[in-house]
Amino acid sequence: MIDDPSQCRCILCHDYGDRDEADRAELTIIDNVRQHGWHVVMVPEDEIGPGFAYTIGLSHTHGAPELAMFGIDVHAMHSILNALGEMAAAGTVLADGQKHPDVIGDRQVALRQVDPRWYRTFFGRAIDFHRKASFPVLQVAWPDVQDRFHWEAQAEERHRGSQPQLWLPPSEHPAGCWTAEL
Repeated sequence: MIDDPSQCRCILCHDYGDRDEADRAELTIIDNVRQHGWHVVMVPEDEIGPGFAYTIGLSHTHGAPELAMFGIDVHAMHSILNALGEMAAAGTVLADGQKHPDVIGDRQVALRQVDPRWYRTFFGRAIDFHRKASFPVLQVAWPDVQDRFHWEAQAEERHRGSQPQLWLPPSEHPAGCWTAEL
């Protein structure tokens, strides 16, 4: 939702003379944002840690925060992020502290504002697209089987480490697989 495209510095709106150097992934992102309004990057689980997924283009196309999700199957996260992206495209305002019911079957998700100090660790392709590291990102948190979120004291022990707490500054985040690359 760029009111004045001349003010946009993203790779989609402005070619800095390096678009011919774009790799296949960058070109796919550009095409998906043009066609669908956003792209979902899926990073599968590996020896470093659990998988995660995030959007690129929601802020550009719809003025909505980018969305990121962690710790479950990347294809499930892709579907959930697309469902929330469709809500944003239809005019739903997505903001910090909200809970949205029925996004994962009959269960809710919670949205938390990501501290920008995490961007370079997790959202490199989005930084490349936007050509800057100053765009809003909301973490989409999923609950345990009792509908409790990983920051809540009553959450199952294994659920507490299943997702990062990216609203915390990296220096305050509990040590674990999410901080190993810092």
